[in-house]
Amino acid sequence: MIQNSIFTGRMLTLLLASMLLLASCSPARKALKAPLKEEGADFLFGKLKEKELKFDWFSAKFSAEYSNKGKKNSFSGQIRIRKDSLIWISLTPMLGIEAIRLMISQDSVKLINRLNDTYFIGDYEYVNQFLNTNIDYDLMQAILLGNDLQFYEGGKFRASIDHGEYKLATGERLKLRKFVRNSQEKLRIFIQNIWLDPENFKITHVDIKEIRRDNIKLESTYKTFEKIGEQLFPKKMTYTIWADNTIRIKADFSKMVIDAPLVFPFKIPASYQRSK
Repeated sequence: MIQNSIFTGRMLTLLLASMLLLASCSPARKALKAPLKEEGADFLFGKLKEKELKFDWFSAKFSAEYSNKGKKNSFSGQIRIRKDSLIWISLTPMLGIEAIRLMISQDSVKLINRLNDTYFIGDYEYVNQFLNTNIDYDLMQAILLGNDLQFYEGGKFRASIDHGEYKLATGERLKLRKFVRNSQEKLRIFIQNIWLDPENFKITHVDIKEIRRDNIKLESTYKTFEKIGEQLFPKKMTYTIWADNTIRIKADFSKMVIDAPLVFPFKIPASYQRSK
């Protein structure tokens, strides 16, 4: 009986090893490897840029769930973006009355809180304290749309295959100096990983850590791609900030429209008090 068990175990091990060898040599994996052998990371990065969402104006509706410290809140909302200029977001709890309105530019953050009749006007320090992270406009616009970072170096990536997807990794990605807006702006250096769908070359997953802040990681995933005109956009997104308190936002997008000119209403009622 013992010899039979040993023999059976060896046969199972041999069978599993053979299956793994066949999988590693499968036509699908060979097809994935071919572009990496021929052109490497430059090819993948070029396809990423070719396939990312191109727009001047963008609008959508969404429903979302926010979780932090074991507590969850659900809400719906609207988002409007003027590329590289403004992000406008309206948040509505399940009661159907707007609670928060945000308007974010390259250098400012404005917020109207209708729940307590207050408003805020300031810089990104407010957002970063709330989210326990360190983001700017360019990073926020990219992760909201499932695009790559703009104005950052693109030539230092390493390419590989990971769980049936392409992976681009860099240990040092700097913002190009000509796009640092003033001498006071911090020059961010990121450690970044990007996963691409091998069929459509859309970003499916991103994680970003800033050098010198290893205790904080921003992660986003993108699923269920739908056509807007001839372009693809992910309807389902999940954003996770790994820090002392893990924050997660899951969002489902609908009614996406690109390149229809938009307005960005933001009028602060005279009776509202400015919050610090």
